[in-house]
Amino acid sequence: MKRRSFFKTGLGLGAITMLQPLKGATVLASSFEGVAAGPIVLSTWIHGLEANRAAWEVLAKGGKALDAVEKGVRITEADLANRSVGIGGRPDRDGHVTLDACIMDEKSRCGAVAFMEGIAHPISVARAIMETTQHVMLVGEGAEKFASENGFEKAKMPIAEVKKDWKEWKKENKEIFKKPIINHENHDTIGMIAMDSNGDLSGACTTSGWAYKMHGRVGDSPIIGAGLFVDNEIGAATSTGLGEAIIRVAGSSMVVELMRHGYSPADACKEVVNRIIKKHSDLSNLQCGFIAIDKKGNYGAYSVYAGFNYALKTASEDKMVDAGFDRNW
Repeated sequence: MKRRSFFKTGLGLGAITMLQPLKGATVLASSFEGVAAGPIVLSTWIHGLEANRAAWEVLAKGGKALDAVEKGVRITEADLANRSVGIGGRPDRDGHVTLDACIMDEKSRCGAVAFMEGIAHPISVARAIMETTQHVMLVGEGAEKFASENGFEKAKMPIAEVKKDWKEWKKENKEIFKKPIINHENHDTIGMIAMDSNGDLSGACTTSGWAYKMHGRVGDSPIIGAGLFVDNEIGAATSTGLGEAIIRVAGSSMVVELMRHGYSPADACKEVVNRIIKKHSDLSNLQCGFIAIDKKGNYGAYSVYAGFNYALKTASEDKMVDAGFDRNW
C-alpha cells in the first residue's frame, strides 16, 4: 500500500496528487490518546508500518529501544520508492541529495549528521558519532569523511528516475528560482520513537529534506530538541512537516517538557502545534505534526492540518492512526 501524501492536491509547481486515505484509519477531530502495556513503537506516516515491524523484531526479543529505532528507520532509508528519505530522496535545487539524521537514547546521548551526501544509512552514521566521538553533530564533507573512514556503505544519488524529475523541474524554473511552496513536494520525514521492555526510551529521525530546497538548507530533522527529543524520565517526541516552523518553537523538546509538567502526550503535541500556529501570520499550507510517548506507555499525536497519520506497533496492534488536528485544508 502506498503511503499517504503529506500534501494538499494541486499546490504549486508539479503538485503531487493526494493519495487516498488509509482504509480503516479513523479520522479524529481532536487529539488522540492511547496507552500500551509493554514495548511500543510509533513512527510518522505510512512508511512507518514496515519500519515499525523491523523495530519490533528487536523489541519482541527484549532488545533495546536504541537498536530498534535504528533498525526500523534503516528500512525507510533503503526504500528506493521513498522520495523524502534516504537513497530514493529528491535533490536540492542544485541536484544534490543531502541527507539529515539524528538519534537519541535513554541516557540522553545523541548523534546527528546534516548536509551529508552519498551515504546509504545516515542514521547509522549518526549513531556512530554518538558512540565513538565527543561530538553530537557532523555536517557536509566532515560527516562524509567520518562515514568513509568508518566503512559505512556508500550509495549513488539521486537515482535515475529522481534525477529525471529534477531535470524537468529545473527546466520549468530555468528563468528564476521560485520560492518553494510549502508541501508542494514530498518531504515527509520518518521519525520513530520507542519504549522497550525495560521501560527505556529512544528515538531516531532521518530525511532527505525538502525537495528542491536551497543548497545547504537543513531542517529540523537532525536537530536534537527540534526534530527529536528523548528524556528517559519523562518521554519522547518526534516531528514531521515544515522544519523551519518546528525549529522556531524547539518543537520536540517542548512536547517532552510539557509532559514533564503533567500534559498527556496528545495534549503536549497539541499545545506545541498551537504555539506554531500563533507564531505564523500566514498558515497557508503550513503543515507540522508531532507524535509522543510517555514513560507509562501513553501515546498521542497532533498536527496543524488534517491528513497526518502515524504507525503504531505494540504486542497487540499494528496499524495506522490519524492524528488529531487543528483545521482542515
